[in-house]
Amino acid sequence: MLNYENPLISRYASRSMSQLWGAQRKFSTWRRLWLALAEAEAELGLPITQPQIEELRSHLDDIDFDKAAEYESRLRHDVMAHVHTYGDVCPNARPIIHLGATSCFVTDNADAILLREALILIRNRLAVVIDRLGRFAWKHRDLPCLSFTHLQPAQPTTVGRRACLWAYDLILDLAEIEHRIRNTKTLGNKGTTGTQASFLKLFNGNHEKVRQLEQLFCAKIGMESFTITGQTYPRKMDSQILDVLSGVAQSAHKFATDLRILAHRKEMEEPFETDQIGSSAMAYKRNPMRSERICSLARLVLSLQTSPAMTAATQWMERTLDDSANRRLVLPQTFLAIDAVLILYQNIVEGMVVYPKVIEKNLRSELPFMATENILMAAVERGGDRQDLHERIRRHAQEAARVVKMEGGENDLLNRLRNDSAFEGINVEAELESSIFIGRSPEQVDELINEQIEPIRRRYEDILTVVDAEIRV
Repeated sequence: MLNYENPLISRYASRSMSQLWGAQRKFSTWRRLWLALAEAEAELGLPITQPQIEELRSHLDDIDFDKAAEYESRLRHDVMAHVHTYGDVCPNARPIIHLGATSCFVTDNADAILLREALILIRNRLAVVIDRLGRFAWKHRDLPCLSFTHLQPAQPTTVGRRACLWAYDLILDLAEIEHRIRNTKTLGNKGTTGTQASFLKLFNGNHEKVRQLEQLFCAKIGMESFTITGQTYPRKMDSQILDVLSGVAQSAHKFATDLRILAHRKEMEEPFETDQIGSSAMAYKRNPMRSERICSLARLVLSLQTSPAMTAATQWMERTLDDSANRRLVLPQTFLAIDAVLILYQNIVEGMVVYPKVIEKNLRSELPFMATENILMAAVERGGDRQDLHERIRRHAQEAARVVKMEGGENDLLNRLRNDSAFEGINVEAELESSIFIGRSPEQVDELINEQIEPIRRRYEDILTVVDAEIRV
């Protein structure tokens, strides 16, 4: 017997996210939607009794999945399978279950509810990671290190400021997530092609009651509906949501890649536990497996982003059904993967290790090249010819680089400049103080924390103090 296990659930994502996209939550939500519809219809005068409503309410979670599977194998229709399964335990209410609705009434309204709740879970995880990055940045706000452009050594920065770059990407992602939560809407009661014709018939042509029905229903489920739709809510919403999740994946992938490069340079690394094995063959290795897993999962999300966009683009007229199987796979998988990515991100940041001595060594090996502009200006101030001095520095720097690269020697550029009479009297050592080169890096860390991270901390104060027992890596 085939026993397929989804590793996103069994290995990576949290229980909260896994349960949110599980069968129990999905079909319990369907039953709550049928209950809310019946209540709203009864309140507007349709012949639905209180005992029928109470019967529906008493069987919201006791779903017989085996029976539903039997019905679906015979009917070839998942919604009708669950209508019959619900009706079996609610015989008195059976005639009014799903009254006036089409299948998308439960599938789309349920999806909208789950999407918003999943976004809230992701929002909360993002807030925590931003907070942790802020703490890390503050701790290392003025620790000078090499920066890199084109992956080549460039003007120094600080470890804390680099962490602020990672944090700011997530801050931008958080703003988009918050926007999507505010603008996630549901289908409401739109009928088979969005015209609400079935509900208009139920209320004998009373347009106002049809409007009231949708308002009542939406109030009961706590969401606004789209003003106008086809049979489904606009698939544009799925595309917009996955665009945001892709943004989170992009930010996390960049962080994890940066950390992998820094681990290669032995400047920083992710937590490595006492009994952890880096390689089954090479016992000395400390492979960055958490960062690599972030990149792997983030790449999955980036690849999934295209499916909702294509689905939105190919929904012919009022609806086609080629969205269904795709959405069943793509929406849960994307959220489960991003949930796992942020769990890993938080775990890494909370245990991230910095090696200041290695950072200083690497920085000092490149500082002579970077100090040449200051040395040049000091020599000019003493009366030297700028163009002649520039040419001398260029020749000395190239020869020093040749010694380093071709002979494996030390960078002797400073000795070369000391021995050049054109630079006589210049205090070369004074131009090597690393704090000269980091600009406003510490102050920029302070500004990002005060202007961006502190407001987030205030908004999510309750979340930041909760110990997350679900983190597993």
